[in-house]
Amino acid sequence: MLSRDYFVKQVESLLKFAKETTNPQLAAVLIAKAADLKSQVDESSTTPQAPDVGPETGPLPPDIADS
Repeated sequence: MLSRDYFVKQVESLLKFAKETTNPQLAAVLIAKAADLKSQVDESSTTPQAPDVGPETGPLPPDIADS
């Protein structure tokens, strides 16, 4: 899995290229791509992760415990 830092650097690169280009259409596309990528990074860092789940360790159901 790629790290958050990797994606942050990608966003920074896109914004840098957007600033340096003289083509306003290209700059708009690069900024939009950077915004999409940033929202994905922000979303993944705020999404709670599911806890590790193992087998149940509770009592056996009555039909199994009686056998």
